[in-house]
Amino acid sequence: MTGWRLLLTRPADESAALGRALAEAGIFSSCLPLLEIGPIAVSDTMREVIRKLDRFSAVIVVSKPAARIGVDLLGQFWPRPPSLKWFSVGAATAQILDESGLDVSFPAEGDDSEALLELATLREAIAGPEPRVLIMRGEGGRELLAERLRELGASVEYLELYRRRLPEYPAAELVERVRAERLNGLVVSSGQGFEHLHQLAGDAWPQLARLPLFVPSPRVAELARATGAQTVVDCRGASAAALLAALREHPEPVL
Repeated sequence: MTGWRLLLTRPADESAALGRALAEAGIFSSCLPLLEIGPIAVSDTMREVIRKLDRFSAVIVVSKPAARIGVDLLGQFWPRPPSLKWFSVGAATAQILDESGLDVSFPAEGDDSEALLELATLREAIAGPEPRVLIMRGEGGRELLAERLRELGASVEYLELYRRRLPEYPAAELVERVRAERLNGLVVSSGQGFEHLHQLAGDAWPQLARLPLFVPSPRVAELARATGAQTVVDCRGASAAALLAALREHPEPVL
């Protein structure tokens, strides 16, 4: 797979970790973070939600930043976490929760809300009378998970813990990076990550849209194709293992 030269767009620390995993497989990568995470100041409302955490039937954590910030906040109010079921969208997020001693479940396949909603343990957690679910996430985001849970009879609340933004770059930074480092593939890990890629590309998007684009889910694949991306590869997950598997299956570019 050494013919691949990939642009990684996750937050800096995650891109660095992914880059190391790719390097071990002989794959060159270049990091241009297109998501910058900033914690939201803890409000009285947020504190009240954490204090009453034991009133929920389940807590769903949708990302690694939400897990890290949520665990820190939990430790401020609960020396011993309340006994309830925790869920995450992916394995990496689950690991953060598990290392904090929380009872967490996650889908064995798929890193998205759709896969989580099919999880039997989640259905069991909200099967009782008047189930309440707390979703820990960043500011804004998809409503699908909450909508489906409400259809199943659960009441849903959000605890928004951070904001995401596009870091400031010169207008031509993206296309110049691709050209200078002879990159032949793009990697995004979320819908917002792709939206920032498209935004930063600007007038150069038709040129970049010809490059293979590796995405974590069918939803992001659909979003990318709708903007003109010509070769979209759904990795069926956002992990390094999922990306490596997709790279093995996709024809290696000819140098």
